[in-house]
Amino acid sequence: MSWQEVRADDRVTEWERSDGVVTVRLRRSPDDTWTVRLDRLHQSPEGRGYRRERFDTEADARDAVAAWQDEYDVDG
Repeated sequence: MSWQEVRADDRVTEWERSDGVVTVRLRRSPDDTWTVRLDRLHQSPEGRGYRRERFDTEADARDAVAAWQDEYDVDG
């Protein structure tokens, strides 16, 4: 997989795609819900894009992270 963790603290974990133009972020909110956000810069070969979803559990949010990383992955 072509993703590298670039930030991890008690609230946010963020991964960047190997080409540097797409990030996926997992964030824990103060109300203990979870938000997953994908941000694709306009420099990306696929063009600009943004997705954001909210989840009640960390497990569901992490499943979304894995799915989006698979969906938006590129070779090396």
